[in-house]
Parts: sequence; C-alpha cells; structure tokens
Amino acid sequence: MALPQPAHKPLEWRISAGLVDYPTALAEMEARAAAIHAGTAAEQVWLLEHPPLYTAGTSARPEDLLVPDALPVYRAGRGGQLTYHGPGQRIGYVMLDLRARGGDLRRYVHELEDWIIRTLARFGVKGERREGRIGIWVATKDQRGGDREDKIAALGVRVRHGVTFHGIAINRDPDLRHFAGIVPCGIQESAAQPFGVTSLAKLDKPVTQAELDAALQATFAEVFG
Repeated sequence: MALPQPAHKPLEWRISAGLVDYPTALAEMEARAAAIHAGTAAEQVWLLEHPPLYTAGTSARPEDLLVPDALPVYRAGRGGQLTYHGPGQRIGYVMLDLRARGGDLRRYVHELEDWIIRTLARFGVKGERREGRIGIWVATKDQRGGDREDKIAALGVRVRHGVTFHGIAINRDPDLRHFAGIVPCGIQESAAQPFGVTSLAKLDKPVTQAELDAALQATFAEVFG
C-alpha cells in the first residue's frame, strides 16, 4: 500500500524592516531553497532592503561598472547584469518550487513581471514590459518635454534543483544617484536611447514601505494563487 504524501506547506511571507547584509541574505536564500527542494520547508517570499551595494549577475560586464570602488560589488549568481540595491528599494526574494508549478521558467519570469505591473497599478503607475530589455519600464518626459522611458523595477532569477531564488526589486524611494555608478542591466542611456531609472517617489507617488508590502502580498496572490 502506498504511503500517504505529506500535506503541502502553505507559502510563508517573511518581512524584514531593517537593512539586511547581502551575503547574509544570499546564504539564507540558498539554504531555504535547499530546504524547499528537500521538502522540509515551505515556499517563501522575503521582502527586505539592503545597504547601498551593486550586484553582478552572470552576464555582468566589467566595463559596466563606471565608478569602481564606489560601493561594494557582490557576485549574485542570478541571471542578468549589474544592478543597484539600497535603502528605499523593496526587494522581493521568491523561493518557489517550480517543479510543483509546471516547471516553465519562461512563464515564471512572465509572472514575476506581471506581479510588479499589478503592484505598480495599485498606485496609479503604468508599468510595462519592453522587448529586449529586462525589467519593468514607465513612459515619462525629460526636462524639455521629450519622450523617454525609465526603469522602475528589476528582476533576476536563479533556479537550482527546480527551486527558484533571487527575484524582484521595485524602486520606492531610493537614492537614484547611485545608479550613475553603473550601466543598469547593461542598458546605456544616449540621445538615441533616452532610458533612465525612476522611482515611485520621483513619479510623485509617496508610497510607504508598509503600503508597498501590502500591495505586493495582495497582487502575488492574484498572479501565483
């Protein structure tokens, strides 16, 4: 007779109010992903912020670090290139058992994007995907009234043994000057390509951390069930 299977553990939310050191977060993510793979822990979404730092994904190029030694740089092991993390930017590290969710990585990335888009919509911001560009973008105007597109959220994913980790980053109210130290996600702004970085605060959306966390939890349920 077949033994009964253990009940599926409900997804857990972990919310950190203070700044979390990046190496600590990476180690805890990897440990949680391993435990999910082993069946000893539930899936988890961890909302947090880091001290000012840069992370380099597997496609990061040395020339995209424009101001060496300005901030610590950590090898993240996720997909993507260079990005900035710091206070005022809400990180969502997502540790899901992709095996139990169909195993479709492309669909999972699309769902992460949808999660961000739905969250921004709660605050009256229209976030959009762009072909060939990673992240979520908003249409804005430059100082002369010309059209431009600014990145408001980034994402980077890694899957190990069928379990996801890393995730998303939404610019709530970070110090955007730190983005000048890198070419964010390998996308260089120019006259021909007026791309930049923005935040909810810069778009005149004064959202608190608690309000953003509540929106992220509500919209996650809409997208992922």
